[in-house]
Amino acid sequence: MTRKEGSGEPIIKGTRTSVRSIVEKWSIGYTPEDIVRGLPHLTLAQVFEAMSYYYDNKAEIDDFIERNRIPDELIHPSVRNM
Repeated sequence: MTRKEGSGEPIIKGTRTSVRSIVEKWSIGYTPEDIVRGLPHLTLAQVFEAMSYYYDNKAEIDDFIERNRIPDELIHPSVRNM
């Protein structure tokens, strides 16, 4: 892992993909294989490495997730539960 310039958010080295984005996909039911299919620039090993980083730094990543969450009232009702 490395850090995104400016925000300091952890990203997968050599990409612009954040650990947060991997965790968010996993938390809604994507498998690691699904994640790689959707983000083909990543390897399965990188996805597992991101998840491992998350479990070792859970509070930090959870904070990035919360800071990037869009409040429900700002989401149009037609897409809110997609």
